[in-house]
Amino acid sequence: MSHRCAVVAIVGRPNVGKSTLLNHWVGQKVSITSRKAQTTRHRITGVFTKPDLQVVFVDTPGIQRRHGAALNRQLNKTAVQALSDVDLALWVIEATGMTAEDEAVLSLIPKSLPVIAVLNKSDRIKSERDRQAAFGLGDRLAAMNRFAALVPVSAEKGSQCDIVIQEIERIAPQGEAMFAEDEISDRSIRFLAAELIREKLFRLMGDELPYEATVVMDKFDESASQSMPGKMHADISASIVVSKPSQKALVIGEGGERIKRIGSEARQDIARLIDGTVRLELWVKVKSGWADDAAAIRAFGYE
Repeated sequence: MSHRCAVVAIVGRPNVGKSTLLNHWVGQKVSITSRKAQTTRHRITGVFTKPDLQVVFVDTPGIQRRHGAALNRQLNKTAVQALSDVDLALWVIEATGMTAEDEAVLSLIPKSLPVIAVLNKSDRIKSERDRQAAFGLGDRLAAMNRFAALVPVSAEKGSQCDIVIQEIERIAPQGEAMFAEDEISDRSIRFLAAELIREKLFRLMGDELPYEATVVMDKFDESASQSMPGKMHADISASIVVSKPSQKALVIGEGGERIKRIGSEARQDIARLIDGTVRLELWVKVKSGWADDAAAIRAFGYE
């Protein structure tokens, strides 16, 4: 049998479950998740491989128009640029309805690009009203004659995610694999570790902290673990960057309890990532207005 390989962009508005879907297909957390809009800030590649197929997924920041800061503009640009060099797109929306934001994202996908509509959060369809809304949405999308397939899924439960892979395989061009069988991302462990710290920051701070907070890796050294023979040890120092001194106090928490918890939970996830031991030191720094400063955005790696 011939081998197929496809590069697939995952696009949609914020908080529709793009990163959760990617992590499910890859089998490991390569893209962080939280309730905050545009938690994903970079073009994240995750690789799904089976004997006759490789799918190189490109997770993108959620496209949104509500905020016009330089960081938001750059994230939107990153998402749109991802569509210029892929074989097909997964347009992710919620199974119970399509918003104006969803339609705006769809309009950005080139007409020549095959699109699979992924209707996520189908597990939340409970009532008859929800079912009728879902059926109506399916009819509406089918009438558009825009999609190679319509697939309702639940990213959280993994329901019907395999059907999406089958539809991708049907469309994917013939070609050799781009990544080795055991590779799951093109991102470095250093990058993924910084992302895991940022995820814990967002999840533990909730709405108390504006989303523009970021994490900068100051040091990432790997060596043989002394306590676990045959395993690796990572010695990490990272800075959490916020916009105001008041936000710094919130991140640290009373008696340093909050930043200790952020560090503890991040350290556990990083240890799982490297399958080894981790020493993690966190600092909090203030850089006023960085999210609307083009130079700062570049310095922090948002290109």
